[in-house]
Amino acid sequence: VQLQASGGGLVQPGGSLRLSCVASGSIYRINVMGWYRQAPGKQRELVASIIPGRNPNYADSVKGRFTISRDSAKNTVHLQMNSLKPEGTAVYYCKMTSNGVNYWGQGTQVTVSS
Repeated sequence: VQLQASGGGLVQPGGSLRLSCVASGSIYRINVMGWYRQAPGKQRELVASIIPGRNPNYADSVKGRFTISRDSAKNTVHLQMNSLKPEGTAVYYCKMTSNGVNYWGQGTQVTVSS
């Protein structure tokens, strides 16, 4: 099973980016899909997660600015990030959970700077 994340890059404060993550291989009935981030010198933290049939969960710091969505048929999760702030600079990782097993993507760098 491989998770491939994409969409990171350099953006000015106030700008937007859309991250995507697609899972390939023998992975079925993915329950939780989510995005985490890790800034330099800090611990990895949850940004947003989504479970079918439930409201998405967001970190307080991104509520109202980020939107997580999923396409279960395509084993894909997206993160639309608007009004980005410099403190959003981090490596963003996607995670998917299937049958109690966690799978992680390789990370994509997001840099918010003028």
